Amino acid sequence: MVYLDYAANTPVDKKVLDLYYETTLKYYANPNSFHKLGKQAKKLIDDCTENIAKNLNILSEEIIYTSGATESNNLVIKGICERYKNYGKHIILSSLEHNSIIAAATAMQELGFDVDLLSITKDGIVDINELKRMIRNDTILVSICSVDSELGLVQPIEEIANILKDYPNTYFHTDASQSIGKVNIDFSNVDLITIAPHKFYGLNGTGILIKKKHVSLKPIINGGKSTTIYRSGTPVLANIMSIDMALDIALKNQEKRYNYVLSLNKILINALSKYDKVHINNTNKSIPYTINFSIKGVKSLEIANMLEKREIYVSTKTSCCPLETPSKLVYALTKDKSLATTSIRVSLSHLVTNSEIDEFLNAFDECYKELKENGKI
Repeated sequence: MVYLDYAANTPVDKKVLDLYYETTLKYYANPNSFHKLGKQAKKLIDDCTENIAKNLNILSEEIIYTSGATESNNLVIKGICERYKNYGKHIILSSLEHNSIIAAATAMQELGFDVDLLSITKDGIVDINELKRMIRNDTILVSICSVDSELGLVQPIEEIANILKDYPNTYFHTDASQSIGKVNIDFSNVDLITIAPHKFYGLNGTGILIKKKHVSLKPIINGGKSTTIYRSGTPVLANIMSIDMALDIALKNQEKRYNYVLSLNKILINALSKYDKVHINNTNKSIPYTINFSIKGVKSLEIANMLEKREIYVSTKTSCCPLETPSKLVYALTKDKSLATTSIRVSLSHLVTNSEIDEFLNAFDECYKELKENGKI
């Protein structure tokens, strides 16, 4: 079995899982309780939050714990719109955003907000000049992912943040789910940042939204005291400790993991490029963790299913999208519907071995020959 879908989900690190298990058994008091056991739990949360803040170069008070990236993204879109609607009702998104961004913005659009989508250039970067033209006096939010989930394109977050500095009523959000623990990006001038621990070997059901101290939000979950006024619910100590450890491990090993994955990426790109019907959809702006390619004339699901029969697990696009639809992201980049309907995503990890790469390439070669024999390519 070869798993090559790490952009969708990573296996939880055993150290992280062990810590979660031990914490759950040992510290079961509510961290908001006034008694000794509650205070012990609260102290551990504060320590973890301080360490996470140090790792991310932010303030402890800027961390909001959530159930994951989808909740964080919804809190940003809906929370900013509701809080600052008196300043304006215009939102700008890139055409590479996760469905949780698009769907939340669509919900706000139904309430009278105006949403514009930024196009991307041929190398996969958002059109900066178009962004400058799009910004209006009533623009309250710009949301652009730092790295997207299908093509792994790194966006010029620092440049965009500098542009938006001139617009004090416009807040800048980035979904960093696919970048944290993989690449270094300067988020110092970004107002809101989404982080998904299950993308860097943390637990599913955990998340972070970084909200800089000058930003306010209207909560979308109400109910009572938590670690912050912006998200109600009993704080889960084990979740927070697991996030802290997973982030610590990911950041300490980031450079080593990156270089190793880069070596795997070069092997795959070199091998796949030799097939005459294979089109590599990535650009030189893509991180090595994500390889996206199309086999002209063969629907994505067909090749994915052929590989699955050989116990090779890849994806056709981001896991939140309907299976039968073309990849919106590949189409946004290539403007080619045939490439968008035939795209395959291979996402890598430091856990992938060279022998697994060989196994994938051998399986792919078998599939390619079978398709050729059947006259499909």
